[in-house]
Amino acid sequence: MLDFLKTETFSLIILVLNIILFIMVIICYIRIKNLKQKNSEFMRKVGNGRDISEDLNRYMDRIIELEGGLSETNIYCKQLDKRIESCVQKVGVVRYSAYKNSGNDLSFAVALLDEKNNGVVFNGLYSREMSSTYAKPIIDGKSKYSMSPEENQAVLRA
Repeated sequence: MLDFLKTETFSLIILVLNIILFIMVIICYIRIKNLKQKNSEFMRKVGNGRDISEDLNRYMDRIIELEGGLSETNIYCKQLDKRIESCVQKVGVVRYSAYKNSGNDLSFAVALLDEKNNGVVFNGLYSREMSSTYAKPIIDGKSKYSMSPEENQAVLRA
């Protein structure tokens, strides 16, 4: 076997194989170059004269930017949801006549409640000689102070 490796025939076989491999490398290089050129032409046709890969990169950058804005918007909306829970969402109004001689239902009870039925009830009493306004805190739809039937009705309406 060592004798064969030292012969001119073996050297000639190796030379022929190297030439064949070199030709194959050149053919592959030419094919890759042609494919790159065709790909570039295709991308320009699809991109209306511009390289579509550049457009895709720009769009990807915009998508990443929009995703960041979307997450900020979601955080902001969650904060708003929490704040809205404590805002006045329910209003109940009852007009009534507090005194027999006053007439025209000029007294009132107004309940202003949030999502969890917390808030306040105002009661305005009107008479010909004077008028008074009272406020009572409401927690879970109830007050620790005694409430008139009109105040209870305003809370129920709210």
